[in-house]
Amino acid sequence: MRGLIGKRVLITGGASGIGAATAARFLDEGSVVCVLDRDVQGLKQIQTHLPKLAGTVNADVSNLKQVEAAFADAVRMMGGVDVLVNNAGISIRHNFLDITPQEWDKVIAVNLTGVFYVAQTAARHMWERGSGVILQTASTNGLVGQPYYADYNATKAGVIELTKSMALELAPKVRVCAVAPGYVLTPMQRAEYTDEMLEELNRKIPLGRHAQPEEIAALFAFLASDDAAYMTGQVYTIDGAETAGGLASR
Repeated sequence: MRGLIGKRVLITGGASGIGAATAARFLDEGSVVCVLDRDVQGLKQIQTHLPKLAGTVNADVSNLKQVEAAFADAVRMMGGVDVLVNNAGISIRHNFLDITPQEWDKVIAVNLTGVFYVAQTAARHMWERGSGVILQTASTNGLVGQPYYADYNATKAGVIELTKSMALELAPKVRVCAVAPGYVLTPMQRAEYTDEMLEELNRKIPLGRHAQPEEIAALFAFLASDDAAYMTGQVYTIDGAETAGGLASR
């Protein structure tokens, strides 16, 4: 894709799943990549798996001081940040009536407040330099109602509106888009679903399967490239047509 060679890319939640696949894709495109994650062991593994990484930084995105320090470390490693893939997130599968205040706060802190902290820190850096791209991981859960994930759904809807508002305020210097994946076969998904549950979900997806993390990574790479230079302020759904229809399609 045009314009990715030498681009300096920071990926949060990059030690596994979609984030790790996205790091690999940008490296394949010739970009310089740094991964941010709070999983120390995961960072060691991704550095081994992707030895061409410029480096890794350990931070909890829900902690502003850690975010600012980690971003500064990434800038020192790469000389700057041209592209942010704001991907870190968590989920807890539980009934709405059973969500505790502590669980609610935890999901909101990582998935929405953390996204804001990293986005604002990166946007200030990019604004001063006159250009940049911020890409955020939303979800189809932020577009339609889904049971058992009320807190997660609320955060992803928040990410979508945050993205649109940022795009308006940061134009024309910084482009901001969100990617809304449907079901993706990540370690987080495998931890919450049995094989039987995964098969049941696949039956309601018109393409008949979960997405692979590499397929989401490809969309991130395109949106960061010069080929997407006029794309900003939008949310791009990638879900195998899961949300294309209503109840009749399920």
